[in-house]
Amino acid sequence: MSFVITPKELKMRLDNGDEFFLLDVREQWEFDLAKLDGSSLIPLATLPHSLSKLDRGKEIVAICHHGMRSADATNFLLQQGFPNVKNLVGGIDAWSAQVDNKVPRY
Repeated sequence: MSFVITPKELKMRLDNGDEFFLLDVREQWEFDLAKLDGSSLIPLATLPHSLSKLDRGKEIVAICHHGMRSADATNFLLQQGFPNVKNLVGGIDAWSAQVDNKVPRY
């Protein structure tokens, strides 16, 4: 099983109506600047105390600015027993550059 997803793969899955939880692990100010519709903010620093907000039975796609914090979140969630977690490669910046240029880059 792959633990990463590209922006184009995510777009295709969203267009297909696939169900998953979009977990944004950036800070509030970043989320306020740019976000993917339908994503939920749980900053990385608060993730260990927020596991009850996540459904272990649902696929989770972790998002950050460039893909580093979301990679950390993905690894952490896998270690916590979440079986289906993916990191958005390149983060929201890559999403904006490759999929939707209406999402601001910062």
